[in-house]
Amino acid sequence: MLGAILFILMGCGVDKSDSLVTVDVTANYPKKELVLQDFMDVEYIPLETTDEFVVKGKITDVGKDILVLTNVRQGEILIFDRSTGKGLKKINRRGQGPEEYILPFNVHLNKEEDEMFVNDGPSSKIQVYDLDGNYKRTIPYKQGALVTNLYDYDENHFLSQNVYSPENESSSSTFFLLSTQDGSWTDIALPYGKRISPVIVKRAVDGIYASVPGNSFISSYQGDWILSEPSADTIYAHRPNGDLRPFMVRTPSVQTMTPEVFLFPGVLTDRYYFMQTVKKECDFEKNDKMPTVDLIYDRQEKKIYHSIIHNADFDNREEDLSVCALNEEIAFAVSLDALSLIEGKGKLKGQLKEIAAHLGEEDNPVVMLAKIKNF
Repeated sequence: MLGAILFILMGCGVDKSDSLVTVDVTANYPKKELVLQDFMDVEYIPLETTDEFVVKGKITDVGKDILVLTNVRQGEILIFDRSTGKGLKKINRRGQGPEEYILPFNVHLNKEEDEMFVNDGPSSKIQVYDLDGNYKRTIPYKQGALVTNLYDYDENHFLSQNVYSPENESSSSTFFLLSTQDGSWTDIALPYGKRISPVIVKRAVDGIYASVPGNSFISSYQGDWILSEPSADTIYAHRPNGDLRPFMVRTPSVQTMTPEVFLFPGVLTDRYYFMQTVKKECDFEKNDKMPTVDLIYDRQEKKIYHSIIHNADFDNREEDLSVCALNEEIAFAVSLDALSLIEGKGKLKGQLKEIAAHLGEEDNPVVMLAKIKNF
């Protein structure tokens, strides 16, 4: 156990080249349209389709040589070769045993890529396996927590978030460090007033429904971790030495809003800060999604816009950059459905058009990887 972590609020630590960015989450900002390929390198990988390798789920991690996807309901972890898209390994350890998982919510590779951390929310634990699916150890959750995304903090710890922290508890922390060995837990405390839960829960005769923002509350920028506490008006940069400095401020105060509007940064580049507002309301009769608005702060112009990001390889397709970078290399990864590519052949260009020409309607998706360009 690391014990309590002490943080110093360093207002003087803000880059002198930038004044503190203030975002009005209620403002109607002018639109700014960008082309993804102008600031990101894009790579397409068609996944092999066989009777054994049928993808029904999502991309969970990208390594130097492999792609990891999960078919959550089926309990399957699928490993593909990153360069060729060939299926390498299918693992299924679903079950009730001590070395098994109920549902593989997501899978995280360690930096050496010889271990998989399988995050199993229903059983409140993380199961660790090698790449052949052999069990190595179990990392239990803290009681009452729900661990979501896992990010490599250092050799021995993940950085993560607990979106289900109780409301109205001023001492509750959203962010924490989790030991990769024994599950010991160290809170990272950010200042805020009343605890505000970002989760909407509706109880009905036929069950309990919940809506949760799909955003990560964690982003990375120039070696710092950017932490977005839903109950706070200041977004902080957490430095590797443990110092904390203001990174961005939202207005009006979330403590005064009904319903609340949250602000979550996503992909952050040298020039652009991509972010998203999320309004805490939901019409469960239509869907379980909260209304969102995509924003961008242009550091060169020092202005905020409503952002629209076009993919130059796929006319009329807009990309979502409200996510946290997948790892140090990949900003985000998307599965492009084979049928949608076939039906949209007239809108495709370049490598994506060539790939689509060889696809069948029931083929596995094409994985799109986006990496921030170094200018």
